[in-house]
Amino acid sequence: MNATLADLGEFAVIDRIAANVVTGPQVSLGPGDDAGVIGVDGSVVASTDVMNEMVHFRTDWTSAGDVGHRCVAGAVADIEAMGAVPTAILIALSAPSTVEVAWLDKFMEGVLEECQTARVSLVGGDVSTSAAISIAVTALGETRGQAVVRRDGARPGDAVAYKGRIGWAGAGLAVLSRGFRSPRVLVSAYQRPQVPYGAGVEANRFGATSLTDVSDGLVADLGHIARASSVVIDLDLETLAPPEPLLAVANATGKDAREFMLSGGEDHALVGTFPFGEVPQLWTVIGRVQALEGRDPAVFVDGEEWLGPRGWSHF
Repeated sequence: MNATLADLGEFAVIDRIAANVVTGPQVSLGPGDDAGVIGVDGSVVASTDVMNEMVHFRTDWTSAGDVGHRCVAGAVADIEAMGAVPTAILIALSAPSTVEVAWLDKFMEGVLEECQTARVSLVGGDVSTSAAISIAVTALGETRGQAVVRRDGARPGDAVAYKGRIGWAGAGLAVLSRGFRSPRVLVSAYQRPQVPYGAGVEANRFGATSLTDVSDGLVADLGHIARASSVVIDLDLETLAPPEPLLAVANATGKDAREFMLSGGEDHALVGTFPFGEVPQLWTVIGRVQALEGRDPAVFVDGEEWLGPRGWSHF
């Protein structure tokens, strides 16, 4: 019979989580005490992300390692979206006592691999029993003398641009929801998002006027910028060129592939606004910021308010 968390007990579980943690030079005290200690250059930027079983992931669709990657990627993307430098995370894991130790080990492998990719240190957290798996990740970053990039700075005339992948995870979810596992590249995009790490600082350096990550869907997340900045964002549909895997899923499901790009979330691409002509290379320009001119803040597509799927909403 496979060992479970109940067989280990709380403190052995904590020791197992902390066993292979490697911390960066900014960390003077890592996991094992009442709190971690890290040095900070500038202001601290902090964000918390929650992932719940059967809401954010299913264990038959995502392995334990996938869950580890996803929870770190989603949390650190919020620091990137502020134009800051990610430095550390803390993880609070709640799980049924019947969860196998092997699941915990694979989960931590995923966590530490994504921490290495994101260049952040795991500095602490907590464990608890619960009816289902729930993971809360607090991500920390620092400004290093730069101002953060907020959602409320978009100005009429700015270009709208993104870096990363959009629509891939949403299409992967559509595939899994229909009981399939291919195209594999889309399923993998859902299971392990590829955050464009470093793009937040890059956007900040190029003078981005607003920035966010695409966690709920391009239209939904740009809507946050539109409302915070009191502007209209008009997207050019022709600039959204769906890659072949999205076209394949769209053909199989009877959808327009660009619908995945407009409403699919969890890719954690970065999208923001820039002074026109000052967009960094490898960012894709997809629209323009407009003044309200009697309109409510909204996201338009080709001059018309988008009335299709907007993206994920919890409530």
